[in-house]
Formats: sequence, C-alpha cells, structure tokens
Amino acid sequence: MSMGHFANSTDPRSGLEVVKDWNGVGQVVLRSPRGASARVSLHGGQIVSWRNDRGEELLFTSSKAIFKPPNAMRGGIQMCFPQFGNSGTLERHGFARNRIWTLDDDHPPINHNDNVSKASVDLLLKPSEDDLKCWPHCFEFRLRVSLSKDGDLSLVSRIRNVNGKPFSFSFAYHTYLSVSDISEVRIEGLETLDYLDNLSHRERFTEQGDAITFESEVDRVYVSSPNVIAVLDHEKKHSFVIRKEGLPDVVVWNPWEKKSRIMVDFGDEEYKQMLCVDAAAVERAIPLKPGEEWTGKLELSAVSSTNCSDHLDHPVCI
Repeated sequence: MSMGHFANSTDPRSGLEVVKDWNGVGQVVLRSPRGASARVSLHGGQIVSWRNDRGEELLFTSSKAIFKPPNAMRGGIQMCFPQFGNSGTLERHGFARNRIWTLDDDHPPINHNDNVSKASVDLLLKPSEDDLKCWPHCFEFRLRVSLSKDGDLSLVSRIRNVNGKPFSFSFAYHTYLSVSDISEVRIEGLETLDYLDNLSHRERFTEQGDAITFESEVDRVYVSSPNVIAVLDHEKKHSFVIRKEGLPDVVVWNPWEKKSRIMVDFGDEEYKQMLCVDAAAVERAIPLKPGEEWTGKLELSAVSSTNCSDHLDHPVCI
C-alpha cells in the first residue's frame, strides 16, 4: 500500500483500512475477524487505539490530550527512540514519537508464518536533515504492528545502523494501559527484582512486595526483567499479559494526584484510570555497529483474570 492511497480505503482481505485524522495525518485501522481492532497513526508510529472484540478500549488516552503534531498525544503506545525520558540531549523520549512516518512497501519479511491469521501494517522512519543535526546517525526504524484473530496486539521494531560508524540508543514502547481503578491493580512478575527509582535520583532498590500495588506516585525502571509479566485489574476481572523480547527492562509509571495537576494534557483525576507499563531498554544503551540490526518485540493480550496464571509460564510468542 503506497502513500498515494490516503483517501479512505479498505482492503477486506487484509483487515486494513487507511483513513485520515482531523490533522490530515494518515492512520491505519487493523481489524480481526472477531471484531477486535487497533489504530496506528503515521504521526509517531503511535498506537492510538486497541479494542477487544466487545469494542472496549484497552489503551488509555487522556481527555485533555493534544492531538496536534509535532508533539505526541498523551496516551496509547508511543515509540521512544533514540532516547528515553530526559536522559540525553534530545527532546524528551527522543524524536521518533514526534515525526511523521511512512508506510513501508519494501519491508523484508520477519518470518514466513508472521502474516498467517494476522492483520498487519509496516511503517518506516528515517532521519530528516534536522534530526541528523541533533543526532548525527543514519538509521532505518521499521515497525510492524499486527492484530491476531484473537485480538492480541503485537509490535516488532527493527532498527538498522546504516551509518558509517557505531551508535547506541535507548528504546521503550511507552504503553498507557486503561484500568478501572489504580488502587485495584497489581503487577505480577517483577517481584524480587532490582529497580531504579526515578523519584530518588535513580537510586537502586530491590522490590520487596509479592506483587506491585499502587497507593502513591511510581516511576521505576525494573532491570533484568522476565519476558512475561501480567497487570491484573481486580475490578474489570481481566488482565493484561505483556510478552517481550530484546527488551530487558520494564518501566512502571503512574503520576498520582500532585503531578497530574501540573500536566496540561492530563486530567486531574485521570491517574486513577491509567498505568504505564513499558517494555524497554533504558538502563544500558543498545550498541549497533554499521550494518547491524536490533529487534525488540512486544505482544499484549487481554485475558480473563482466571486464565492469567496460565500465561505467565509461557515464552514470548510473536
């Protein structure tokens, strides 16, 4: 599908629809046969919606989100590259989430089974001249977004160094999950791990709880984390199962009451309805030699809480 196809168009065989948002930026809608859907914006390669087969929105978007380039919308899943947070000289979370991506017609296959029973789209980001002035490294960032017949959402990022010299980068899928009530949510799979606490100047601590629960602001990087974790929502009686590959860290963030009040694109009480759980590589930068390619994978499933424990023992399966 080429960039020329941006009049609204649908390909019923692939479960793809291409539309424009109110800023005239292209969006791709993926649909599963059972009615689940995902919406991907070419602004930032951002996942702006993921709905289950009952039409329930699974990702959080702030009611005060600013839907206008060049800044990323507050919510969904953002591509943080080549920097996470304010840990370098670039704009917060890097520039990838603020750029306009293109549809990738020439994507090399990931594996021959990948498109079986999946609706998927391939996006591509290359640096602009302005990007090269502030981060002088040539790269190709390919993103494949897929929706399985069961409504599972998977993202595969491949970043290639097409530079004449090595570079290193940080990366995160900055994922805003929609929850019923943050005080009723817990995360399983990160217990006993070390984490860097961004509220204490990145001091290193060890997680003491049987599961992570929330009663105040949290901003942590859990390091050397397992490839499968779960976010259990007691009130909704469902769980998010997060599977990842190539991403050793998990960032957990909720701004809580005080910080919510000072964010212009975030409602004062909205911290109760969201939780960010990011598959990431931020403790140690990822080095890439000329010609090398890095791959980072994420798969999100929303399952009944009664079935959740079955998933924690399974390997990543993207």
